[in-house]
Amino acid sequence: MGNDFLSQIIEYKQHLIINQRHYRSESSLRNDAEKCLEHRPFIKPMENPETDTIHIIAEIKRASPSKGLIQPDLIAADYAAAYERGGASAISVLTEDHWFKGNNDDLADARKSSTLPVLRKDFTISTYQIYESAVIGADAILLIVRILSKNQLKDYLDLCAELNLDALVEIHTQDDIKKMKNTGARLIGINNRNLKSFDTDIDTAIETASKLQPHQIPVAASGIATKDDIERTRTAGINHFLIGESIVRSIDPAEFIQSLKKKEPPL
Repeated sequence: MGNDFLSQIIEYKQHLIINQRHYRSESSLRNDAEKCLEHRPFIKPMENPETDTIHIIAEIKRASPSKGLIQPDLIAADYAAAYERGGASAISVLTEDHWFKGNNDDLADARKSSTLPVLRKDFTISTYQIYESAVIGADAILLIVRILSKNQLKDYLDLCAELNLDALVEIHTQDDIKKMKNTGARLIGINNRNLKSFDTDIDTAIETASKLQPHQIPVAASGIATKDDIERTRTAGINHFLIGESIVRSIDPAEFIQSLKKKEPPL
């Protein structure tokens, strides 16, 4: 995709939302969203005070701009069920259709086949998408600080609260941290991948976690593929991980998640 990936996908999303409005108005979505307030808590299960508990948000992901097709024939319901068997704390579903080959049905199917809370992972740039997320059954949404203004981020978090949706707020840089200050962001996804260059460095999460507020919960995302990656990241006090590609590529997703969560015997 190159360095202009974000600008391309935002432009694509803008046109997509314009087209969607022709088929369904935002007011119609809002009316339905306000009737869908029963959502599974996404953040609460991750508030376990035990420091040795590893929480994994396991992702359903068919493709990515940097890796191309990963698991094109993936059946969301089957993977979601496997993730729950493996001990995942939550499920993330990529619904972006063009570059990630996801769709809203994947989210609905994943939620029906498990009891875990489900995150809609997409590029949210409009209240239209937030109302839609509530209607299709999402329990939480992703808000990427880099693509939003501070006012947008705060307004979107406030709207999530009104709709009983949780939010995973994604950061990558120090500027992102400054922008999200005083917005109410609580669950913070530290993306180890630079969305412009696609370079990945798991030290990003390790170095960034200490800069968050005490009430904020850090989640390391991208580049986490092994137990060693998890243990290395945990040295920074991070016990929450969003993991996609390595789980999707594994032969047995449930067993693989169990291996990532397994406690190491004392030396």
